[in-house]
Amino acid sequence: MSDIEFSVRNGVGTILLNRPQALNALTHDMCIPLERHLRDWAKNPQVKAVIIKAAGEKAFCAGGDIRKLADRSPEGAEYRKRFWYDEYRCNTVIGEYPKPFIALIDGIFMGGGVGLSVHGSHRIISEFATFAMPETGIGLFPDVGGSHFLPRCPGELGVYLGLTGARLKGADVIAAGIATHFVKREALPALEQALIDAAPGDRSAVEAVVARFATDPGPSALAGHRAEIDRLFAGDSVAAVMRALAEDGGDFATEQARIIRTKSPTSVKLTFAQLRRGKTLSLRDCMRLEWRICNHVARGHDFYEGVRAVIIDKDHHPKWRPATLEEVSEADIETYFEPVPEGELQFD
Repeated sequence: MSDIEFSVRNGVGTILLNRPQALNALTHDMCIPLERHLRDWAKNPQVKAVIIKAAGEKAFCAGGDIRKLADRSPEGAEYRKRFWYDEYRCNTVIGEYPKPFIALIDGIFMGGGVGLSVHGSHRIISEFATFAMPETGIGLFPDVGGSHFLPRCPGELGVYLGLTGARLKGADVIAAGIATHFVKREALPALEQALIDAAPGDRSAVEAVVARFATDPGPSALAGHRAEIDRLFAGDSVAAVMRALAEDGGDFATEQARIIRTKSPTSVKLTFAQLRRGKTLSLRDCMRLEWRICNHVARGHDFYEGVRAVIIDKDHHPKWRPATLEEVSEADIETYFEPVPEGELQFD
């Protein structure tokens, strides 16, 4: 048994993320065969569609193998570079895939797990699916194409999700545009078999199969806050957003301001700038942008401190540098978008 498995049945390629003991966290060794199989299947006329799913019930994919990414040794530095480079290439292949790409998402999908699903044509969640892009809480930023898909969420939801790391379930994931369909966990195996039996070769054929299993996820709690979110997160800077939250003074606004203040100040401002830029960029240009950012982040302090506080020591008291939003200048943030010695992210 390997950490990622591939099969083809009746013209449908299936990818199984197979690290349930690690919440199916993505590793570099998983990225290499993933990209290779996707490229081979894209050129193979016998393969009509691709399904990606995961072993276990806790997680589709909880993200990248973050402990390994935060290793500060020379080996860790080399691993980070290779992982992000190949992960971002996989994300791009999925986003540009010429055939239906269907993600069956059951359990946690965050960070890297979102990158393996959100760019595909069909993102099907169960009632146990939990979405988040929590990177500002560990001194990182919403990568894996976050600069592309978050700004394309309705209204200002993407900025809200990126800055706060809010977790969404069910109808809220649909309302945010992260998922396309809702199917109960108990029906997912039957849906998968129906897709394999049908071997659908285009999106409309996939839609016809999925429609037989999709159900109403119920009301969206997030929809009740849409007007507030669109108003409060519409500013042209983080300072403007924080000012709007303070001036509003309501329970929702006060809580969002409190949450943002707990995040890495650099990550919050970097994320805001990243999302505003990404709104007008292609997926490839967004991935090139994120490649630059992640290499700059790796030379800083907050990523390692955030991983220490949240994942390793779990004291949840990171010592951010700088410590406040007010101490992070726009000039500081601009440096994260500059070219890096590692060169640009390249595509075949």
